[in-house]
Amino acid sequence: MTSNATPPEPAEPGALRRVNLALQGGGSHGAFTWGVLDTLLQDTRIQIDCISGTSAGAVNAVALAHGFAMAARAGEDKTAGPREAARASLRKIWQGIEAMGRLGSMAENISKTLMGGWSSGKVGANFFGKTMSQWVSPYQSNPLDINPLRRLLEAEIDFSAIAAHQAPKVFVSATHVTTGRVEIFSGQRLGLQAVMASACLPTLFRAVEIDGEPYWDGGFSSNPALQPLINLCDSRDIIVVQINPLKRDNTPQTAHEIMDRVNELTFNASLLSQMRAADFINRLLADGRLQEGAKYKSLFLHRIDGGEALEELPASSKMSANTVMIENLFEMGQGAARRWLRRHFEALGQQGTVNIRRDYVGSLPQEF
Repeated sequence: MTSNATPPEPAEPGALRRVNLALQGGGSHGAFTWGVLDTLLQDTRIQIDCISGTSAGAVNAVALAHGFAMAARAGEDKTAGPREAARASLRKIWQGIEAMGRLGSMAENISKTLMGGWSSGKVGANFFGKTMSQWVSPYQSNPLDINPLRRLLEAEIDFSAIAAHQAPKVFVSATHVTTGRVEIFSGQRLGLQAVMASACLPTLFRAVEIDGEPYWDGGFSSNPALQPLINLCDSRDIIVVQINPLKRDNTPQTAHEIMDRVNELTFNASLLSQMRAADFINRLLADGRLQEGAKYKSLFLHRIDGGEALEELPASSKMSANTVMIENLFEMGQGAARRWLRRHFEALGQQGTVNIRRDYVGSLPQEF
């Protein structure tokens, strides 16, 4: 469990719990996160201060922030109005994704051409991705850089309003192609291109250029980025909404299973590293080897995930926007958030609810 050198005072009954959210990317599995957010928005005991999102997490983050910004512009009530507007905004985005047929609809059409009319669903999304990367790049297969998600976000999200309102603050991460470093977009820099960069899978889409620099999916470098929540936000509580399973009970055997697990490991690697760093700082503060203050603060880390239910879905299903699957994931997210609130709400502002050493750190030498 995370610890704190100086335990805070107990929260007053009825007081708002201010939290930051860290939203993982994972294609259409982001519908699970939509369900989590829908439940959190209905709980008036919780105030969302900041959101960090990557890929699908970035889409969810800007959709939620758009609702708050639109309510503020319209002068809505400060409790129900913005929350309901954010819920409506999220639903509209995901209904738009469902209407596309699937996130990879363009990839489906390309795969039919490459595979003599076969559906990519019959051979697996990972097989398709591997085939594409070996034989055709998106610069050849998609020279006009067509992406239906761009059209949807352009029509539904007012990025200038999000930048002007800044409540909640939103941070979106993308990967700089030539350096591999994470780039965080927020405020005036957080626009349509930033979200498209955060969700840019290089096997399907051309790199997104921002100020002349190329970017790919943020999951390669930070999925999601915790640093802005730590350095630029006041709340100590960070709730990670995790949609890439940490563990699997069985060793992958088939090519598809192996590629699915490689996908999960790749897009969890940065989160594991960040959680280990947070745990290390927390332990230094608890031991008195670091002084709590402006530079360092103890963190209360939490996680909402789908558990075994989400683990049953292969990583390749992230490329499917099947309406039934999306609505099921949404309901799973709602249920997971309700269970988490029942068990852990009182811990907010008091302590972390994640066993970081067990789940993210693993075995270390005794002297560490």
